[in-house]
Amino acid sequence: MRAASTDRVSPFERTKKIWNRLTVAISFAAILLHLLIRYLLHYNISISSIPLWIAIIFGGIPLLFELLIQIWKRQFGADFLAGLSIVTAVLMQELLVATIIILMLSGGQTLEEFATRRASSVLNALASRMPNIAHRLDGSNTADIQAAEICIGDRLVVFPHEICPVDGTVESGTGTMDESFLTGEPFRIRKTSGSQVISGALNEDAALTIIADKLAVDSRYERIIQVMRKAEESPPAMRRLADRLGAVYTPFAVLIALAGWVLSGRPERFLAVLVIATPCPLLLAIPICIIGTISLAAKRGIVIKKPIVLEQVGNIHTMFFDKTGTLTHGEPVVTEVIGFSGASTEDVLKFAASLEQYSKHPLAGAILRAAQERHLSLLHAENLSEKPGEGLCGQVSARGVLVTGRKKIRRELATLLPPSQSGMECVVLVEGQLAGLIRFHDRPRSESKPFISHLSPKHQVERLVILSGDRDAEVQHLAEIVGIREGYAGLTPEQKLQIVREQTSKTSTLFLGDGINDAPAMLAATVGVAFGQNSDITAEAAGVVIMEPSLGRVDELLHIGKRMRLIALESAIGGMALSAFGMLLAATGFLPPIAGAIGQEAIDLLAVLNALRASIPGKELQDF
Repeated sequence: MRAASTDRVSPFERTKKIWNRLTVAISFAAILLHLLIRYLLHYNISISSIPLWIAIIFGGIPLLFELLIQIWKRQFGADFLAGLSIVTAVLMQELLVATIIILMLSGGQTLEEFATRRASSVLNALASRMPNIAHRLDGSNTADIQAAEICIGDRLVVFPHEICPVDGTVESGTGTMDESFLTGEPFRIRKTSGSQVISGALNEDAALTIIADKLAVDSRYERIIQVMRKAEESPPAMRRLADRLGAVYTPFAVLIALAGWVLSGRPERFLAVLVIATPCPLLLAIPICIIGTISLAAKRGIVIKKPIVLEQVGNIHTMFFDKTGTLTHGEPVVTEVIGFSGASTEDVLKFAASLEQYSKHPLAGAILRAAQERHLSLLHAENLSEKPGEGLCGQVSARGVLVTGRKKIRRELATLLPPSQSGMECVVLVEGQLAGLIRFHDRPRSESKPFISHLSPKHQVERLVILSGDRDAEVQHLAEIVGIREGYAGLTPEQKLQIVREQTSKTSTLFLGDGINDAPAMLAATVGVAFGQNSDITAEAAGVVIMEPSLGRVDELLHIGKRMRLIALESAIGGMALSAFGMLLAATGFLPPIAGAIGQEAIDLLAVLNALRASIPGKELQDF
């Protein structure tokens, strides 16, 4: 199996984690020993304080060193209070309080590490399920090699119940692959010669021989792991929220502590306020919430590459959509069949489909699907010819049939045709006479209209825009169908970029697209979302990659972002509110330092437990 995520931790980080765990153990043991020696064995305070001094020296000095660095950098954020509390407690000879604060901080960091590992279980599962071994064909022999040794063009055998190690093309064999781990849906795709296979898919019922199209490190599954890993290791953007809250919270706490000391003349109240004010909810809850949300999104087939989008995506005012492949399926569909000279629409479609079953033209599939939907039996065709730009011709039931364009037929026949409309079309001639006209449109997704219509009332999106390089008639046709009032056609990537950049300078924007020409606009938008992984370039430019091309997943992204911000604010502000109440009790003498330390530990636990909710799916992640 591949290395777990912990193997990527630097030696310094690994040493820091070990030191932190030792600090927890030593601090906890020191507190127990102090209580035992002091109250059960009845030794004097100087002897019973020895374990506390050991814990303070071992665990407190590294914390104070970090505090001095912050002071030097003039960073008086949320964790400044913790260091100040330790210093104050030691100066006042409240060693037990100082040790409890050290235990609280190191224990909180250990809890964060545990919670992060828990929330990162999806990434670990992704990494651990990939095979290290592949079966390479060398002539008629099969040799086991490391997946990392696979070269482009290698012939590999994927046996039943094995995971496909790389992206490739089926050379021989027919079977079914389960791609649900990648798409989030129970899709089982039939594979035969010429079919594309993706790494990470489970081969189910038959051995397949494939040709490797990519190296293992560049294949789809590994790229998912890589972007997940980058997202996990990126400094959480919402940690800045903790810094902003801490910039207000820290001086407020110090002011309350000073007021309690000055008004009462008792310095222990200053210490008690600082102890209960230690802002672990800010330091722990928000990063745990972010990692948990990244994990939840990954389970839904949504890869968060840039954690900053989780803060931004819940407050989008303008959404830009690419047309083809985003609001549409990116494939034509027959929308109208017209018969001439007494030919029925079924006859026109049957003649055209009988020829097109042998063609690889983009419109051929649409004609065949239309014939299948009408349960038409295709006729035998022969003597086929398909010259570029001239159309497809052949003999169907001994009758000459030509499927071509309007501009390729005689003028007297063209005058019989109705005016051109939006979309594509082809003309069907039988024995040189006009038989029919077939019209096509790029098929809109069935979910496009309900998705678009719910964005304004449910997500407060103020402006919806289509940006497309397609013809104006096509863009306006689609805009009318899905309910978008604003659409721009015939755009180059540079023009898309200019429009998105201009709007982003005014308000928050989201760009959703799937093509290489969408990459610049994605980078310019506040949030760039890549729809599927048809283009590696697009996926690299995006802040979010939605593996399954479904607008429902886009809606889930909007909900997940809002939900994460809500949970983060609940944990941070809720913890601060409880701490503020404790500060007032401490400042008025109702909460001594020891009780304050224990109370703060309880507040930390509540905040972290609430933050862990971010990794658990809510009741509703779609609302259209």
